[in-house]
Amino acid sequence: MIASCLCYLLLPATRLFRALSDAFFTCRKNVLLAKSSSPQVEGDFAMAPRGPDQEECEGLLQQWREEGSSQVLSTASEGPLIDKGLAQSSLALLMDNPGEENAASEDKWSSRQLSDLRAAENLDEPFPEMLGEEPLLEVEGVEGPMWAAIPMQSDPQYADCAVLPVGAVAPEQWEEDPAVLAWSIAPEPVPQEEAPIWPFEGLGQLQPPPMEIPYHEILWREWEDFSTQPDAQGLKAGDGPQFQFTLMSYNILAQDLMQQSSELYLHCHPDILNWSYRFVNLMQEFQHWDPDILCLQEVQEDHYWEQLEPSLRMMGFTCFYKRRTGCKTDGCAVCYKPTRFRLLCASPVEYFRPGLELLNRDNVGLVLLLQPLIPEGLGQVSVAPLCVANTHILYNPRRGDVKLAQMAILLAEVDKVARLSDGSHCPIILCGDLNSVPDSPLYNFIRDGELQYHGMPAWKVSGQEDFSHQLYQRKLQAPLWPSSLGITDCCQYVTSCHPKRSERRKYGRDFLLRFRFCSIACQRPVGLVLMEGVTDTKPERPAGWAESVLEEDTSELEPAFSRTVGTIQHCLHLTSVYTHFLPQRGRPEVTTMPLGLGMTVDYIFFSAESYENGNRTDHRLYRDGTLKLLGRLSLLSEEILWAANGLPNPFCSSDHLCLLASFGMEVTAP
Repeated sequence: MIASCLCYLLLPATRLFRALSDAFFTCRKNVLLAKSSSPQVEGDFAMAPRGPDQEECEGLLQQWREEGSSQVLSTASEGPLIDKGLAQSSLALLMDNPGEENAASEDKWSSRQLSDLRAAENLDEPFPEMLGEEPLLEVEGVEGPMWAAIPMQSDPQYADCAVLPVGAVAPEQWEEDPAVLAWSIAPEPVPQEEAPIWPFEGLGQLQPPPMEIPYHEILWREWEDFSTQPDAQGLKAGDGPQFQFTLMSYNILAQDLMQQSSELYLHCHPDILNWSYRFVNLMQEFQHWDPDILCLQEVQEDHYWEQLEPSLRMMGFTCFYKRRTGCKTDGCAVCYKPTRFRLLCASPVEYFRPGLELLNRDNVGLVLLLQPLIPEGLGQVSVAPLCVANTHILYNPRRGDVKLAQMAILLAEVDKVARLSDGSHCPIILCGDLNSVPDSPLYNFIRDGELQYHGMPAWKVSGQEDFSHQLYQRKLQAPLWPSSLGITDCCQYVTSCHPKRSERRKYGRDFLLRFRFCSIACQRPVGLVLMEGVTDTKPERPAGWAESVLEEDTSELEPAFSRTVGTIQHCLHLTSVYTHFLPQRGRPEVTTMPLGLGMTVDYIFFSAESYENGNRTDHRLYRDGTLKLLGRLSLLSEEILWAANGLPNPFCSSDHLCLLASFGMEVTAP
C-alpha cells in the first residue's frame, strides 16, 4: 500500500481517481520494498526500510543498477503542478513507521495522504519540462535522485503508472527498457485487423499491385495487326479495295444478376460494383475503342432504355434490343452505325418453346442483316451484305443438351437470314457468351460443322466443369430435339432445306375440273346412299384426259425430312477470331474469372472457307473468302487478372473482358 500511495500522490490531480486502480495493480510488485525494516537510500535507488524480504529487494536493486540508470526523468508536462515540499512529504511518508501494518498506522497514512492531496491543489510552481532543463529534485536527507511518475500513453488502454529515474532511458526506448517492463503494466495488445476472407477456396490470395501503378498499365491489351500478313494463298489484306469495319462483343454484367449472385464478387470493393460507377467505365470503353458494330450481352432492360440506348444513340449508334423471355430483366443488344451500314432485316430469336422440356429456358439471340455502305468515291462497286448474330447461351454446365438445341435454333436462323438466292451464304459473324470452353464439343461443332453427340454425357458438351465422378449422368439421346421443332439435323428450317419450285401449280378453273374425272372421283364411296339421278351414275371421262391426275402430282409433294442418327451438322464454315492461347506467355487466354478461375467463354466466329493443307489432312486451315480478319485486341492471362484483383476491378467494370476484331470485306465491280 505504501508504494501504491507514492504513485498515487505523484500522478496529476485530474487523473488521480482513474490512476488509483491502475497503480494498485501496477505497484503490487513493489510492496516488499515498502515493508523494509530500515529507511535508507543506496546509490541511485531510494528504497524503503529493509525487512524480511531484504534479499528480494536487493535483487531488484541489483537488476536496476545493471541497467545503468542514474537520474530521475519527469514527464508530467500536463496537469497539476508539483514542488519540493510534495516530494519531501512523499518520501517522508515512505520512510515513516517502518513495519507497522495495524489499523492505526493505516489511519495515519490515510490522514497524511489526504492533507498532501489538499496541498497539491494549491501548488503554483511549474514542473520542469521533459525535453527542456532537467533539474533534480533534491530531498532533504535523501541522497541521489528522487522518483517521479511517468504517464505512459494518453490512450486509456495503456497503463500510466510507470516509475523511472530521470535520464535512465530515452523516450523512444521506454517500451523496450527492462525497467518499463518490470515496473509498469504491460499494455493490452491492440487487436489487429483481420485479413479479409478470400472467397476462393484452395487458392492463395494474390495481393493487388501498388496503387502507384495504374490499372490500365497492368491490364494493357495490345492490338494485333494482321493486315500485312499474307493469308494461306499468299495474298495480303491490302490487295484490292476493301470495306473495313470493327466489331466488339461484350458481356457487360447485368446489375440484377450481379446482386443475385453477390457471393461471386466478395473480392470487389462495393464502390466499383455500383452501377453509376460501372456505367461510366463502360461508356468510356465504348468511346475509346469506337467499334462500328457493338454486340452486348446481359443488358438490363431498364438500364438499356434509360441510359445505354440514349448514350449510344448520341455516339452515333442505332440499337436493337431483345429481352429474355419470362420474368428475366436482361437481354442482348446489337448496335451499328448507320453511317457505315444499312439495315436489311432484324430477327429476334427466342429459344423457349412451350411444351418442350428441352427448350424451357429463357435465353435469346438477335440476328441482323446489314448492308455495308460504300463511299461514293469508289465508283460503281458493290459489297455483299453482312449477317451479324449475337446470343447468350444457357450457363448451366450440366445441361449440354439444352445448349446444343439453343445453338441449333440460332444457326437455323442465321442460315435463313444469310442465305442468298443461289443457295450460298453471305459473310457471317456469330458472337456472344456461349458458356463453353475452347475445344469442347459445342465449340468444335461450331468450328468444324459436325458433332456426333449420341451417348455423350450432357456435362461434357460445354466443358465448363467435370462431373464424371457423379453416379448419375444425363446422356444425350438421338434425336436430340423432336421433329415438331421444324429444324433438321443440318440446323436448317424445314422450309429452307428444299429449293423453291420453278413451276408452282396454279389452282385455276381448268386444274380443278380435272378432279371430276380422276380415278378416285370415279369410285363409289363406301356407304354412299343410292339416289336415282344423283348417285347412281358414273361419270364418263372425256377423251384425251389422263386417267389419273393426282398420281402425276404426288411426285411434286414435299417429302418429310430425314433425321440422321446421333449427328448434327451445319454448313456455315465458321472459325474463331482468337486462338485461345498466348504464345508469348505460354498461358491460355481468359475472358472471364468466375470464382477466381480464368476461362474463355466469349467468342467471335466469322465465316471462312476451310481446306486441307497438302498431306496434312488432320489439320484444318482456313482461307479468307469475302470476309478477312485484319486485326484483334489481345486477351489477357489468368495471372495478369489475378494481379489486378480479378474481375470486375476499378478499370474493367464487368466480369468479362470485351472482344474486339477488325474485318475487311471484298469490294467487287458489278
